[in-house]
Amino acid sequence: MTRKTKLMLNSASSLIYQMITIVCGFILPRFFLSFYGSAVNGLISSITQFLGFISLAECGVGAVVQSALYKPLANNDMQEVSKIMKSADRFFKRIAYILLAYIAILMVFYPLITLKSFDYFFTLVLIFVISISSFVQYYLGMTYRLLLNADQLGFIQYSIHSAALILNTVSCILLMKAGTSIQIVKLTTSLIFLIQPLLLAAIAKRKYKIDHKIQYAEEPIKQKWNGLAQHIATVVLGNTDTVVLTFLSTLENVSIYAVYHLVVNGVKQIVVSMTNGMQAMLGNMLAKNETDELNRSFSHIEWFLHTLVTLVFSVAAVLIVPFVRVYTTNISDANYIVPAFAYLITIAQASYCLRLPYNIMGLAAGHYKQTQWSAIIEATINIVVSVVLVFNFGLIGVAIGTLAAMAYRTIYLAWYLSRSILYRPLKHFLKHILTDTICVVLLFGLVKLFSAFFTMGQISYAAWIILAVKVGCAALLSNIAVNAFLYKREVSDAVKKMRHKI
Repeated sequence: MTRKTKLMLNSASSLIYQMITIVCGFILPRFFLSFYGSAVNGLISSITQFLGFISLAECGVGAVVQSALYKPLANNDMQEVSKIMKSADRFFKRIAYILLAYIAILMVFYPLITLKSFDYFFTLVLIFVISISSFVQYYLGMTYRLLLNADQLGFIQYSIHSAALILNTVSCILLMKAGTSIQIVKLTTSLIFLIQPLLLAAIAKRKYKIDHKIQYAEEPIKQKWNGLAQHIATVVLGNTDTVVLTFLSTLENVSIYAVYHLVVNGVKQIVVSMTNGMQAMLGNMLAKNETDELNRSFSHIEWFLHTLVTLVFSVAAVLIVPFVRVYTTNISDANYIVPAFAYLITIAQASYCLRLPYNIMGLAAGHYKQTQWSAIIEATINIVVSVVLVFNFGLIGVAIGTLAAMAYRTIYLAWYLSRSILYRPLKHFLKHILTDTICVVLLFGLVKLFSAFFTMGQISYAAWIILAVKVGCAALLSNIAVNAFLYKREVSDAVKKMRHKI
């Protein structure tokens, strides 16, 4: 199987997985709101975010392990692969034990925070059942998942994840309609998801001959702790808003945040899914010293991602409030219509996605130590700004904190890439940002100018879909027009590739 074929399979399966994730992600919270109310939905979101603090390996040490595997896999050096796998397995099992201790502490103290709204035992049991799948993820199958990803075989895990999501959604809906408690519903979710690491481990063990008894004198995974430090900062960044709102605001505000985050995170995950496989491909090029091909591939990836991010997030910014209005119909225990917050959180997540080409390149090159302080500063900015502004501005305050933090690191990573990896002028990044801005301004100008055309006649999913088609077409045309003027060669190459495939 060629590198290009693997990339296409990874991208396609990842996109399908993310679409299923988005659909299922919209369905279940709506049922939670209907059957259990905004407070319970906010409680679930809050607990999930607190448990997110211990997902340390997902993009931290896990990314370092993947980077370490690129070269030995390219050289078919199974001895070195075995050393890396053994070291990684030891580390993740330690993380699993830390996770157990963290869950125990959370079960004791977190219910005290929500005593005004929920019984102590109610919250304790809910934490326990939600945490099961998190623990199993670290204790079973993590290293094998990383091995498959590093070998550009991520489509295997995406297929398994997709099947599990569909099964979970159907099971949860049936249980809720049967009048089952929220604890039983979430326990079912955990049991379904624990099947995934077991399947991945079984597949990887059949494909690779890993020597689990191998010994090593020198640590095979370099920059392990730098990767961990970066990801701790990333986890803090991703969970700060919900934590700040939990302690300094209300669970109803947490629920409002969760609904809007559901939308923008869904859009973000679609974009991220298009990058799955790119890191492994670029890492393979670096391992083989294919410098010219690396530079060409990166330039194409950069233009593609900037264009995609601008297109989907400008559409999201226009459509998010109308969607939430439809989504929360007949939900009256909280005010879910907060336009200023919607725009700020959309811009913040767009900023995150604009950094993807630069972050992917940095991960592929294994520059964890060099960039770790930027991740720490980003998390610090989010915490400080969010805490300072939440008292006077509530949801909008935490959104400003998130936007300020993400904008900082996006600029930093683009600058770092130009100085330390590809050695090219920063003007390439600035030109992309200018193009992105023009496209967004043009779309909002069209929506404002023809406001009667871009209006929902009624509050319904059908009316929203019609509006989405209108806005999507306008955004696509404005993006094509701007890019055809500023990026003629890239647009021409894209058209040629599409014609060739057709």
